Amino acid sequence: MASAIRLFPISVLALLFGVMQGYAADLKPETLRAWDTAVEKLEKRIASEVASNKGFLSLDFQNTTTAAADRKRLLSGEVPVEQINSSAETVPVPSGMLHHWRGLVFIPGVSLDFVLSRVADPRLEDTRQEDVLDSRVLEKQPGQLRLYLKLHRSKIVTVVYNTEHLVRYRKLEIAQAISSSIATKIAEIDNGDNGVEYEKPQGHDHGYLWRMNSYWRYQEVQGGVIVECESMTLSRSIPNILEYMIRPIIKSVARESMKRTLESLRARMVKAHRQGTLPGCAPTCPT
Repeated sequence: MASAIRLFPISVLALLFGVMQGYAADLKPETLRAWDTAVEKLEKRIASEVASNKGFLSLDFQNTTTAAADRKRLLSGEVPVEQINSSAETVPVPSGMLHHWRGLVFIPGVSLDFVLSRVADPRLEDTRQEDVLDSRVLEKQPGQLRLYLKLHRSKIVTVVYNTEHLVRYRKLEIAQAISSSIATKIAEIDNGDNGVEYEKPQGHDHGYLWRMNSYWRYQEVQGGVIVECESMTLSRSIPNILEYMIRPIIKSVARESMKRTLESLRARMVKAHRQGTLPGCAPTCPT
């Protein structure tokens, strides 16, 4: 499959991507219903795992051998990332595609309380990443906040979005916490004839990103905190003639994005903790 992509002329791929970029896609009611069903199944499974006395992380409910290997890799500094293809959560999505991924990272030298303090009160550097052009907190309440993020995606095609996210967080036990981030607005941005940005109607755009949810679990262990993220996004479907070429590229981009997000999180948390624990400064001091 990968060799087929490498051998396919780059100019032809560019032309095909250009054709996709030239057509708008509508988020259909049946596509949205399938998304809602998939989200319901995912959230039900997460709630069951979090409440279980047999484990906490999704990692704990995998095959014992796989879980042990991933935990060893994780604690040694690697960032395990995998696509989720659970038959129990498979939902047919007419005129759309689900992208479901899981990744884990170990943040050494920090406490759960410190990590949660950055989730509850994000600084500018907490939201800045390679694909985040702008960010700000729109509203803050106990246990939740609303964030604005201007996202820039430049893999395969270049596209910019104005997005808003409802973030909820909760400490469960002394060593465990959860949070979720649900995109409440995803508006693709375009430039008019005069160069002024405008938002396309939500659900009537190129269809590269229609919905985006992420679910986080935090567990304090000896030496630091394990952070696990499950993300699920919804996009338009791929024309049959392009699927065998584009799907592997989409998977590669998604894997890299999850890994980059978690590695960036680890680097920011470690840096903030080191700066915030200098003599005379509490762990939550501004950095």
